[in-house]
Amino acid sequence: MIRVLLVDDHPIVRGGLRAALSGTADVTVVGEAATGEAAVTAAADGVDVVVMDLSLGAGIDGAEATRRVAALPDPPRVLVLTTYDSDADILRAIEAGATGYLLKDAEPADLLAAIRTAAAGGTVLAPSVATRLVSRVRTPGRSLTPRETEILRMVAEGHTNQAIARHLYVTEATVKSHLVQAYAKLGVDNRTGAVAAARRLGILR
Repeated sequence: MIRVLLVDDHPIVRGGLRAALSGTADVTVVGEAATGEAAVTAAADGVDVVVMDLSLGAGIDGAEATRRVAALPDPPRVLVLTTYDSDADILRAIEAGATGYLLKDAEPADLLAAIRTAAAGGTVLAPSVATRLVSRVRTPGRSLTPRETEILRMVAEGHTNQAIARHLYVTEATVKSHLVQAYAKLGVDNRTGAVAAARRLGILR
């Protein structure tokens, strides 16, 4: 039996996931967590796969929770299930130790298959995520993603990372991660340089 922990800050989402996984002979939901900290604690107690959202409201986000879960003795596998498919989010999660990355528009059957694959030690990536990673490897200096552009535009308007995070309903760490990716693509190392470069290249008006 594959023991699953559901981590999402929305009770309705957790309830939907629990319902989607019910009735299967080899998968059972043994716990739920609404915060990253609670997820780390629960993951240490007889869990095989953690289904982890990246945006968890207050406290640590899903990527940081994934890193802490992966550092546990005999850690469970972490399967990210989120709405975010930007390069920065994908890379942070995978670098933190996630063995799978699915988007929330996945079919229940695909989620079940992903949980089984993760439990067996395999890696699962949503098709769009795999495409983005392959594209990134082949063309690392490509243009900014829509989210990176959006964040950079808000930087140009004078918003702080905290204000941007609040507006986009993400963590400050996620905003910083997007900015770091944008800096690398633009060949700069700070906010002012990034805005100037983006305007020079026509990314920002």
